[in-house]
Amino acid sequence: MASSERRRRVNEAILQVLSDAVPTLKDPRIGFVTVTSVQTTTDLKQATVWVSVLGTAPERERTLAGLRAAHGFLQARVARELGLRRTPVLLFEYDPSVERGVRLTQMIDELAPEQPSDDDEL
Repeated sequence: MASSERRRRVNEAILQVLSDAVPTLKDPRIGFVTVTSVQTTTDLKQATVWVSVLGTAPERERTLAGLRAAHGFLQARVARELGLRRTPVLLFEYDPSVERGVRLTQMIDELAPEQPSDDDEL
């Protein structure tokens, strides 16, 4: 089992490699994707890759299908760049936290009273 510090470093390294690799994919199903986080299991055999996708629900599903299809290429890239003894199997999941954050910000903006700017007082 990997120590929590080693897992954290592996997570960050995989995140960096995938953040660089995903935009280079040529699959037309893959839209605008941001890799938001990576969580490996304690034995480093699997890594859940959380991604946010700009677009509608069907576009998100197509993008996830494209990422899952590119799984082998991306895993080989992680293996080549990190040089781990065993490369974790990559599992791609949609991260709704960015979308929730945008909705929350919109709700706060709607509830906040309009504050006069300094220019309005002149």
